[in-house]
Amino acid sequence: MTAGVGDPVPGDAAAGADDRSPQGPLADAVRPDPDASYARARAAEPVDAQGRAVISTQLGRPARGNPAVVHTCGFGLPTVVRVEPRLEDGTPFPTTFWLTCPVLRSRVGTLEADQAMVGLNQRLADEPELAAAYAASDERYRAFRAELGPTPPGDPGVGGMPHHIKCLHVHAAHHLATGDNPIGAWTVEHATPAPCPAPCVTAEGPPAGIPAR
Repeated sequence: MTAGVGDPVPGDAAAGADDRSPQGPLADAVRPDPDASYARARAAEPVDAQGRAVISTQLGRPARGNPAVVHTCGFGLPTVVRVEPRLEDGTPFPTTFWLTCPVLRSRVGTLEADQAMVGLNQRLADEPELAAAYAASDERYRAFRAELGPTPPGDPGVGGMPHHIKCLHVHAAHHLATGDNPIGAWTVEHATPAPCPAPCVTAEGPPAGIPAR
């Protein structure tokens, strides 16, 4: 079974039905889901061709890795997708959770441009409890990835895990999908509220010519 855009998926409830608008704007389009978990992320079905086209439109490139939507925005569009450890051609792909929301990607990019990772890496060095929580999150991440398929060579961490921070986008995606990443939690907290003027993909569908792989 595959899921189409508009089907119920994890994250819908988090936005709140009363805050939804078919056209926008939304003052806070992306909210963490209190029920996010690895179990829910695992249960999400891969999207159908329409869903792939929507994700491709958001990313500006063809969707890869048999994506499944694991978190949605207030418009019901994908915010985070789960992808398999290897792409369709067998290429290893260690990043399991991918941030697709253009608005949130931009806001997280601003945090990175403002050198947020410098301070966060210093906190990992200075705060043993945070470092331990971050490392434990990495272990659970790798275990989850191993359940999805053959692990990439060397079983690599992502975004600098478990000892460093190299990419806040993957940590935000990990947190929104599972609720299990302390650096991702910080990132989402500081990147939101994420105002969005309108859906990034319209109800009529993505523009023609977007490949859906």
